[in-house]
Amino acid sequence: MVKLDIMSDPICPWCYIGKTYLDRALAQRPDHPFLITWHPFQLNPDMPKDGMDRRAYLETKFGGKEGAVRAYAPVVENAEKAGLTINFEGIQKTPNTLDAHRLIHWAGIEGLQTPVVDALFSAYFVEGRDIGASDVLADIADSCGMDASVVLRLLASDADQREIVERDAAARGMGVTSVPTFIVASQHAVPGAQPTELWLQVLDDLAQGATQGA
Repeated sequence: MVKLDIMSDPICPWCYIGKTYLDRALAQRPDHPFLITWHPFQLNPDMPKDGMDRRAYLETKFGGKEGAVRAYAPVVENAEKAGLTINFEGIQKTPNTLDAHRLIHWAGIEGLQTPVVDALFSAYFVEGRDIGASDVLADIADSCGMDASVVLRLLASDADQREIVERDAAARGMGVTSVPTFIVASQHAVPGAQPTELWLQVLDDLAQGATQGA
């Protein structure tokens, strides 16, 4: 197996697009060697616990409405290229994602990380749900086969908060400044939402290397 570590945030549209491209490559190479682990990286680590109005957030971040529209134009274009329809009008709040990252961490313990990441992207970008809310996160957990009551109890505590913050800081300490960032075999960093063709080339190169090594 080959480790594929992915630094991501479930409210990052480029992460959603990048995962879509990766998934298509993996579907074309069903015997791929990747062992995927998702790692926390908060785009807004200082976001208030309850999040904030999305329009206010975007206009503050990008210097007004026109700046926000300009900043998101490439996102809309690339989402369409990827065949994704992102329901920006339905997203009312930009959440604090610490608890979403805690859920992803707990899902990893149960071998359910990728389904939970998928469900978080869908909940946020398609359904416009507040993935900073405990009841929403518990519902997502339940839909992926986790025990919602246990997740609710954990979310009500401070379980693993420090670990998420420390792993986020460790990623930044490694030089990660944006997401998605993919790290192949603990050696090669692949930043950004890379096209399916690139991932197919990476997978074919790995297969060739394995064949030559054998």
